Amino acid sequence: MNRSWAKFKVGFGDPSGNYWLGNDLLSQLTANNSYMLMFDMQQRNTGYSYFAKYSTFRVLSEAANYTLQVAGFSSNIGHDAFSLYQHHNGQQFSTFDRDNDRSSSSNCAASRGGGFWYGSCGTCFVNGARGTGYFYWWNLPGGRDLQLSRMYLLCKQ
Repeated sequence: MNRSWAKFKVGFGDPSGNYWLGNDLLSQLTANNSYMLMFDMQQRNTGYSYFAKYSTFRVLSEAANYTLQVAGFSSNIGHDAFSLYQHHNGQQFSTFDRDNDRSSSSNCAASRGGGFWYGSCGTCFVNGARGTGYFYWWNLPGGRDLQLSRMYLLCKQ
């Protein structure tokens, strides 16, 4: 989803398919830590399904460039490609037109084709297009490449 900062800010897409809620709304919803983050994924080579859940998920405001705070990993994968490394957790959101990543040699969002929380491009990328090589979750059994992914919020109980 290679969209601009302005598009990721307000959200875009079709709620029944490819959809981004919007970083402003993510920031508002997660401000009081009342949501968990869930990923559902299907590995491309094997077709196996995996999930990753984070009990803490917060996106700071635009003034902080939508910095990501995530923790509390549980999964059937066994490998945390999203919060464990400084590749994503604690990072500011980047888009092709607003480079906030830590990579000094490139704009990760421009080279990967989508907005996301990048450190040095990262170990998890679920906002890319299939077939580009940039749609993956690092160290999945059977290979990192994904067939599909879904990222969504769950209310804490």
